[in-house]
Amino acid sequence: MHRKSSLIYIILIAIVFVVIVIVFDTFPRTRLSQLEKRELASFPPFSWESLADGSFTGKVSSWFSDSEPFRDELMTLCMQIKHYIGITPTEDNIKFHAPEPEKPAPKPKKKARKPIDVSEDDHSETDENTLEENAKIANAGIIVVGKGDNVRALMAFGGSATGCTEYAEVANYYKQTFPHVNIYCMVIPTSIAYYCPEKVKRYTNPQLPTIRNVFAHLNPSVRPVNIYFILKKHKSEDIFLRTDHHWAPLGAYYAAQIFAKVAHVPFRNLSHYEQHVVHRYVGSMYGYSKDIALKNAPEDFVYYVPTKVKYTTTYTDYTLNNNYQIAGESKPKEGPFFYKYKDGNGGAYCTMMGGDTRLTQVRTSTRNHRRLIILKDSFGNMLPGYLFYSFEEIHVIDGRYFTQDIVQYVKEHHITDILFANNIFSAYGKSTCNKYRRFIKQPPADSTIVSPVTTSSDSSLITKSLNPETPLTPNRQ
Repeated sequence: MHRKSSLIYIILIAIVFVVIVIVFDTFPRTRLSQLEKRELASFPPFSWESLADGSFTGKVSSWFSDSEPFRDELMTLCMQIKHYIGITPTEDNIKFHAPEPEKPAPKPKKKARKPIDVSEDDHSETDENTLEENAKIANAGIIVVGKGDNVRALMAFGGSATGCTEYAEVANYYKQTFPHVNIYCMVIPTSIAYYCPEKVKRYTNPQLPTIRNVFAHLNPSVRPVNIYFILKKHKSEDIFLRTDHHWAPLGAYYAAQIFAKVAHVPFRNLSHYEQHVVHRYVGSMYGYSKDIALKNAPEDFVYYVPTKVKYTTTYTDYTLNNNYQIAGESKPKEGPFFYKYKDGNGGAYCTMMGGDTRLTQVRTSTRNHRRLIILKDSFGNMLPGYLFYSFEEIHVIDGRYFTQDIVQYVKEHHITDILFANNIFSAYGKSTCNKYRRFIKQPPADSTIVSPVTTSSDSSLITKSLNPETPLTPNRQ
């Protein structure tokens, strides 16, 4: 009897092994992971040099393990099993998703600043936005809080109260370069600033001191746009996405309201907009955290389309190489500002402008001779749609993709206002600030005009790593 059982066991193992070999060696390889929001490794080109130095075989091995058939389905099954048997990463796996704290910067000299109403209705230095909820540490240090339909994923912030000064310095540099242009500086908080339970609060740093440090280092002629408190005021509403690392369109609406007030331009409330909903949306944090609870708690992606203003949108699309560098660009072409996604589509965050890898120009029926540039990361994509009543033209430039000399661009398009609108993670990053500096007197890119690329839900989901600075074409975005 024992021998018979052993034989059956060996046969079953052999069958499983044969099935795995057949599937992994003969089935089509996966090219795109919707779960991880990225393109998977492709088969490397062969050369005798790469074969000789061993890099070819190493890349083949990486391709084979990264692009296995049914990758997303197998990962989902694995997550489901871990969920049922209660296996979760330990709190030792927590990590900050921000650069190391900067060295303390010298205190700025006291300068008289014209009072600007930025709606600071709470002047406490401490963040009292914690919640008494369940919390656990998931994959990649993602904090997952709540349960059931209210589950939410958060990214720990590692910045210091004396950091992010370079972001202010870049805004000051633009004001020196464009003395007759209104320069504004906005730092967009992320959801952990408002929804972090007390249980895991020790694993993240408060964002308000960092934001105040940025504003303290701005020249008096650069206008701060402090949106921290209006978001805090409305935190009981859906201002941040639960399953994605971005904020929700409603959060951007409140931020745009503050910006319009600081810029002294008209602003219309939501009665002038038509509400649209993409149901069963699951965003990037499912793939980052690898926590099945997020997939089991899809949310509504709610956005608002202006109805009482005319506008046309023109795009210049960029094509990227495997290193996310610009390899070419298209000729300008008209397209929709709001893209439509079906229920359940994980690319719904790209509803506005279809993604990041493009230069966007919106011309509206508003006639006030105000022309705005928004220098942004993927968080900034949510802002322009609420400003069609406020500006005659809106030019949207992603900090990762721009090939022109911005000095000439400002002159050519008669720009009157420039808004820096980046989430606190990318604002903290030196690479973001360095790229904005390079826009000044940037030599023309050595790129070839290519056919216009199609921005699809697949291409708009690709991210390189867990970092709002990386392409969101979604973006720690």
